[in-house]
Amino acid sequence: MSDNRSGSFLGGMIIGAAMGTIAGLLIAPRPGRETRQLIKKSADALPELAEDLSTSVQLQADRFSESALRNWDDTLGRLKEAIAAGLEATQREHQILSRESESGSDPKPPVRDRLR
Repeated sequence: MSDNRSGSFLGGMIIGAAMGTIAGLLIAPRPGRETRQLIKKSADALPELAEDLSTSVQLQADRFSESALRNWDDTLGRLKEAIAAGLEATQREHQILSRESESGSDPKPPVRDRLR
């Protein structure tokens, strides 16, 4: 999640810098011709800036995707382990109850009753 935040932060910084540059150029005490030339240069640089931003966002999305996939794999592994442990416990309980009923001894109450 922090990768997503840093990507958003980086995008905001780039957009803010571009807007600040344009505002500064418009307010700066320069002759109109110079200001227009600077604005033109800044406008010419916008496609490159947009491409850099796009690349940065794509990299952040790829990192987020990889991270989500790793987390999913970890969660799936833990779930499989928990299911296997539950099955083993159920089989052990079933074996215990079978032995007790075969021996004629007083069977223990079901697990759900013993846990209360």
